[in-house]
Amino acid sequence: MRPMMRKSALHILLFLLAMSSLAFVGQPENQHDREAQIARVDELFAPWDRPDSPGCALGIIKDGRFIYKRGYGMANLEHHIPISPTTVFRIGSTSKQFTAATVVLLAQQGKLSLDDDIRKYLPEMPDYGTPITIRHLIHHTSGIRDYLTLMDLAGMRQDDFYTDGEVLDLLARQKELNFKPGDDFLYSNSGYFLLSLIVKRVTGKSLREVARELIFEPLGMNHTHFHDDHTMIVENRASGYAPKKGGGFKISMTTLDMVGDGGLFTSVEDLFRWDQNFYHPEVGGRALIDQLLTPGTLNDGKRLDYAFGLRLGEYKGLRMISHGGAFVGFRAEMMRFPEHRFSVICLCNLSTINPSRLARRVADIFLADQMTPEAKAARAQERPSVELSERELSAKAGAFHDPETGALWQLSVAEGTLIAKVGRWRFRLMPITKQRFRAVNAPVPIEVSFEGRSGAAPVRLRVHVEGRRPAVLERVRLVSPTPDTLREYVGTYFSEELQVSYNVVLKDGRLFLRHENKYKHSPREPLQPTLADWFTVAGLHLHFLRDERGNITAFTMNTDRVKHLRFVKR
Repeated sequence: MRPMMRKSALHILLFLLAMSSLAFVGQPENQHDREAQIARVDELFAPWDRPDSPGCALGIIKDGRFIYKRGYGMANLEHHIPISPTTVFRIGSTSKQFTAATVVLLAQQGKLSLDDDIRKYLPEMPDYGTPITIRHLIHHTSGIRDYLTLMDLAGMRQDDFYTDGEVLDLLARQKELNFKPGDDFLYSNSGYFLLSLIVKRVTGKSLREVARELIFEPLGMNHTHFHDDHTMIVENRASGYAPKKGGGFKISMTTLDMVGDGGLFTSVEDLFRWDQNFYHPEVGGRALIDQLLTPGTLNDGKRLDYAFGLRLGEYKGLRMISHGGAFVGFRAEMMRFPEHRFSVICLCNLSTINPSRLARRVADIFLADQMTPEAKAARAQERPSVELSERELSAKAGAFHDPETGALWQLSVAEGTLIAKVGRWRFRLMPITKQRFRAVNAPVPIEVSFEGRSGAAPVRLRVHVEGRRPAVLERVRLVSPTPDTLREYVGTYFSEELQVSYNVVLKDGRLFLRHENKYKHSPREPLQPTLADWFTVAGLHLHFLRDERGNITAFTMNTDRVKHLRFVKR
């Protein structure tokens, strides 16, 4: 009994020591105000500030120095190691800015051009009739399907193992793009993965080696690397976790060695050095920084809010440069307000933590008095700008279908508010005018507008998402096919591009989609019929195709990041 007590006391002591390793640097004009701000920050992270929970490392930077840095929760639950500002995390897509910076530095050296056709370096990729350039990959305007989504559809998972070569082979088998290069923006991890291969073919060295030589060593980021070998030992790394059914946590890690789109391991203290390079560029000079902050443009001249692995935007009237990351049990956000020399770095090792939301709330605490009157007024946007009657809201309820992708929006009225259900997402629509609404608590910024009228009801829904082209959805009446009708769809369908089959089976009067390998994950929910020959399930939209005699011959599958994937009926 005594050894157990000593062990428990040791764990608590280690945790308390880690908590005492926080840095509270510099004395503000009003020390009491600063202490109150810090107390509010600690309160934000209190749910994870325990010796039995994963958590986050936080760094707050002002005028070139940390004003606060601290760890909350545990880096490793098995060995009772607390998180500190030196803990090394996987940062997911926050890695993309470092991939982009490496490519720009190689361009500065004349080793490649951002406007090179990628087939110059990757001849395995198909010729789609229009060149795909390195710049297209950087700005997510290439139209190349997302490899993580494709691998998922093929039956692979984040805890499976596959190689760079297998991913390249998969992408080389894709017969179509999501859209013509440069015509649209659609976030795709494939672009940044392919950039890592281009770096290797240009230099003869891995992205890990080149980024270390060009960025990390010059800046003294000694605990940062692209993790392209999952067997590699990493000093002071955090383990990733996810909630376990019934309570507690389970390990959530990956054996995947792909880098470029993600895969960077780093710490809050190392990221401070990268943050300061934007103000005093030791690496790449001002030319690098200017390039990294240059937004992409579409073929029609439309300017994007996505630059070189960085999102350009505003938050409550303040210019903001940021990028989040999420993979397996890790979540990350690095957010910079350049005019105020203020940055927030939040790195977490629990899949249910939202570091982007936490970082914004930290910014709220420290930059509240910097908000413009217009920005303060904009905070009222979470309240209706106009009042609509129950009858006016009910007229807008119903189902709206995207004939291009099969996406379905179902609108209903609850407690005087219009509610949108889109796949697994459910969020409120707040009126700006009688016909325009803004999504509240949606996964991405969304505005919708209602168009046309048939009696009292609008007939179209125009959806604006981020920098993408608006989608126009048509009001539809959902179908209810009989079991005899559903039997037509039953069969085995093969995708040459994925090299995998799916079975459509009829059970208890409903259709289900099943992967050919019964041990692989398949949607548990039945296929929901929407229109004739259209079904949706778990974010997948299936359109069954018929020949001239009316027989079903194939279906195409659409997801958020993969369009028109064809499966032929065997």
